[in-house]
Amino acid sequence: MPTVAFTSALHRFLPAPAMVVAGPTVGQALASVFAERPMLRGYLLDDQGALRRHVVLYVNGQAAAGLADPVGPADEIYVFQALTGG
Repeated sequence: MPTVAFTSALHRFLPAPAMVVAGPTVGQALASVFAERPMLRGYLLDDQGALRRHVVLYVNGQAAAGLADPVGPADEIYVFQALTGG
């Protein structure tokens, strides 16, 4: 089962430990995370269920194209929140 890990910047707002979850795609793996930690959903997805502009996903160190990207049982999904401002 894939592992989903979160950037440390997100930990400032709520607990977001890495989790091993079921799911054949990035989106389904995140849905498994949200089932256990529903507060994370609002930080990562908008009201239509799309990734927020400031959220970037990596699978095994490579940028993911989106939520429909397939993942394997040994894959690591890393959720990164881009920081903005000046």
